[in-house]
This record gives sequence, structure tokens and C-alpha cells, in this order.
Amino acid sequence: MIIQVWSDYVCPFCYIGKKQLEQALETSGYAEQIEVQYKSFLLDPSTPVDTEESIYGPLAAKYNMSIEQTKAMTQNVAERAKEVGLHYDFDRMKTANTIKAHRLAKWAEEQGKGAEMNERLLQAHFLEGLAIGRMDVLITLAEEVGLNGEAAKEMLTSDEYKEEMYSDIEIARQLGVRGVPFFVIDNKYGISGAQPQHLFEETVAKAAEEAGLQRKLNMVGEQGALCEDGVCDIE
Repeated sequence: MIIQVWSDYVCPFCYIGKKQLEQALETSGYAEQIEVQYKSFLLDPSTPVDTEESIYGPLAAKYNMSIEQTKAMTQNVAERAKEVGLHYDFDRMKTANTIKAHRLAKWAEEQGKGAEMNERLLQAHFLEGLAIGRMDVLITLAEEVGLNGEAAKEMLTSDEYKEEMYSDIEIARQLGVRGVPFFVIDNKYGISGAQPQHLFEETVAKAAEEAGLQRKLNMVGEQGALCEDGVCDIE
């Protein structure tokens, strides 16, 4: 079974939603039989590249708020993030053009490091305040998940993976996706946004049962005496 997730690396609810999905998979008993595919989405491709600007100014302008009102708004989001074990640091966060980040994630996926790269990019932006629009930062993050830095730099200085990134965005448009995170579960169910946890758990379980997946056993008690490989515990 496949779950597709459209998200952007500067979307605070995308990281929250990711953790909710991971928790739902863990509790479902089907996690090992479900593949999660992360798809690209650009909230604001016009954001300047290599900027080190705080997120407060652009957010205040976007929502026509004062800086103080903007900080209060982000504090509410930070409290929501704590519910899934994330400790956002909005004071350190920087605006970022995420086109290169998405391309890097696409490349990392082909190297077998897609999940690790996706998580590292979100962590870098929301928890560490790193400027994930900058090439030098992206190269360092790639190296941290075990990828070759020179190869990452060569890819980022080209136009590789732009087509794949924009293909994801076009599919989202066709699905009617207007915002992220957006989850498509087994091509049957859609979840828009970071919804209540029980909705993720119920939908994952329902889709898995309909797909005929075998639920992982919930083991009870400690391991007792047994025989295996022709040897029995007799002490």
C-alpha cells in the first residue's frame, strides 16, 4: 500500500502532519507493509534565494499583522507542534526558497536516502533555524545523511530533478490540492492538513484492511521458554 504526501519544507503543519502520519503507521500494525512517498509542493516559489531574513517580516506582510501579532500567531503553532514532540524555534527560522531543497530530496530518493533527507530538511528549518534555501547548507545536510557532497553540489548547480518536482505540483493541481500537507492514502482517501490524530489512525487502518494487509501481531508478556532451531530452553 502506498501513501503519498504533498508538502513543502517551510510549511509548519507539514512537519506536524508528517509526525502524525508516522504515529498512525506505528500504531496501525501495518507500517512495514506501507510505503510513504513524499511529493513536492511550492508555497511561494518567488521567495528570494540565499536569503537569511527572519520569517516574521514576510509573515506580518502576508497576513497584514504587526510583528507582535505575528509572533503570537506562531506561538500558537509552536504549541500545536509540541503535541507531536516537535519544538519549533520561530525566532531562529529563516525564509527560504525551497526549489533546491525539493530537487535535493528527489535526488536523495534515488540514492536510497529520500526519507532521511526529507526529515533532515524539516528538522534543519523548524528546529535549527538553518537557511535551507542556501546551496552550502543543502550540501552539508546531504553529507549528514550519508550522501556525497560533491555529487550533491553538481546536481544542484544543474537543472536536474526540476521536471520531477513540477510533475508533483501538476498532479497536486489535478487532484485539487490547494494547500499542504495533503495525504493520499492508497489512491482512495485524502486528508487535507494536520487533522486530529484519530483521523489518521482510523483512515490508515481502514485502507490497510481494505487492501487485505496482514496486521502485525501485538506481542503480550515477556518471551517464555521455547524451542527453536532444534534447541529447547530446558534450564
